Amino acid sequence: MMLWFGLASLLMVFAGLTSAYIVSSSRDDWSAELELPTMFYISAIVIIVSSVTYIMAKKAIEVNKPKASLYWLVLTLGLGVLFIIMQFNGFAQLVSQGDYFTGPSSTIKSSYIYVLAGAHIVHVIAGIISLLVVLYNHLKDKYSATDFLGLSLGATFWHFLDLLWLYLVVFMTFVK
Repeated sequence: MMLWFGLASLLMVFAGLTSAYIVSSSRDDWSAELELPTMFYISAIVIIVSSVTYIMAKKAIEVNKPKASLYWLVLTLGLGVLFIIMQFNGFAQLVSQGDYFTGPSSTIKSSYIYVLAGAHIVHVIAGIISLLVVLYNHLKDKYSATDFLGLSLGATFWHFLDLLWLYLVVFMTFVK
């Protein structure tokens, strides 16, 4: 039950941030021509694939294939780390375009993009920590075909983060 309260809280935080983004977009100094970095779109594909690998890990444990489950969990971890690296590459793309988080050459829109993506990265790090706990428990043989609640809860959090990133990318692409 606590996971659902946590997810609802995260949803409210990002709803507040995207609401502020919408309100701010009506300002005269809003930079509508700023485009999202290509890396943000590519990372969306990576995070979708990571959800698929987490699903495969869960399916493998459900049919009592712990080695296959471990493989999929490690692959999910690698994709999560790759996602974060790609986000920082996206930030580097923004900087190379002259779009900074703060300072004299920053814009309100660029600052919001950094805040939204940065807040999401923080939560993906939390998801990676959760995944590491799942991996640790998996290596300790705590999951079986009939007992995999921890893995399921970790997967739910991970899928939420994936859907959240897809929402943010679509939102930032179309709300100019």
